[in-house]
Amino acid sequence: MDLLVSPIPQLHTMNPALGEGPLGTLMDAALGFESGKLVYIGSAAHAPTARKRVDGSGCVGLPGLVDCHTHSLFSGSRADEFRRRLAGESYSAILEAGGGILSTVRATRAAESSELQSLLRRRLQGFLQSGVTTVEVKSGYGLSVSQEIRLCRILAEGDWPVRVFTTFLGAHAIPLEFRKDRAAYVQAIVEEMIPAVQDCAQAVDVYCDRGAFSLEETRQILRAGMAAGMEGRVHAEQVEYTGVAAMAAQMGCRSVDHLEQLDAAGVQAVADSGCVAVMLPGAQLYLNDPSPPARALAEAGVPLAVATDFNPGSSPVRDLLGCATLACLRMGLTVEEALLGITRHAALALGCPDRGWLGTDSAADFSLFELPPGETDSSALVQYLGGHSTRAVVREGRLVWSSR
Repeated sequence: MDLLVSPIPQLHTMNPALGEGPLGTLMDAALGFESGKLVYIGSAAHAPTARKRVDGSGCVGLPGLVDCHTHSLFSGSRADEFRRRLAGESYSAILEAGGGILSTVRATRAAESSELQSLLRRRLQGFLQSGVTTVEVKSGYGLSVSQEIRLCRILAEGDWPVRVFTTFLGAHAIPLEFRKDRAAYVQAIVEEMIPAVQDCAQAVDVYCDRGAFSLEETRQILRAGMAAGMEGRVHAEQVEYTGVAAMAAQMGCRSVDHLEQLDAAGVQAVADSGCVAVMLPGAQLYLNDPSPPARALAEAGVPLAVATDFNPGSSPVRDLLGCATLACLRMGLTVEEALLGITRHAALALGCPDRGWLGTDSAADFSLFELPPGETDSSALVQYLGGHSTRAVVREGRLVWSSR
């Protein structure tokens, strides 16, 4: 055997068939990997020998974490915008005045591809070292045919430290040059961008809200992207209620994200569709938004994912475990829901059924976290806000990062 992780005092497999409770928990467990696959999962006392061993004493084991909503590919700074929001200016007002997303668009367009690749690699390495093995990254800071193609190809063709899931977000905002002809920009997305990126983007996303795209524009773009073979996703009901969550659910989208303004009818529509609701507590915190109806969604049977929404303006947050904590404190998730939200349910939001859980048919991604000093209950991983220590990360059955 190539690699053995043992002993693991608490291992949450997210596979109830293997262990106890909703998290499929095993105590005093071990994991064995060979030729890029998970080949042993069971008792540490009966674990086989291996050429390399990682000591899991004092740790909690989880499947490799999945961050299913980020905007990690960008250049430029929005620190000044942070000051303006602290002084009382709203996020929507800044966007409508040509700032916000459009400020990052200007900086990203001006950046060389090599600079963007370097910035993204450093950010993704940070995700890896915090136990995240799959990161969804959106385009959306190009907002022109050539720039959006460039960003999607950077994402799809790079040799990144984590698995990157590429989402095309040409419908992130209306660029300044099309402010007087929105229809022409929507046409460019549908007729030029989508055909050009369909081979390198797994999903299409649309930001439907005040100051962004209308319900009908969103429908046009989603139809075109999904017809081209991409999964549908939406930024939904964040600033104002639009009805887009219900529409996207009925269209068969994979996920609806944000949902701060979601109504009861929208909750039912999402539940009826089987799509995943993605909670983004970093954005809720930074924008001082109300909480989405997370409890109503959970009680209706909707799988809840939790993501960072990492971006330079409304959620400059790369701590996925910290977002799990915030989802509990600000949105009412249980510890178990939060941990499922950053593993199995996050993978479902991306349409990646082999990730976010552990078993012999899984992707063999695994992360080992040290508990805070003096703690023995794995709930402390979620109870403590920030400061988590990752001892080891396994990607596709191979040790790719270790703190020792």
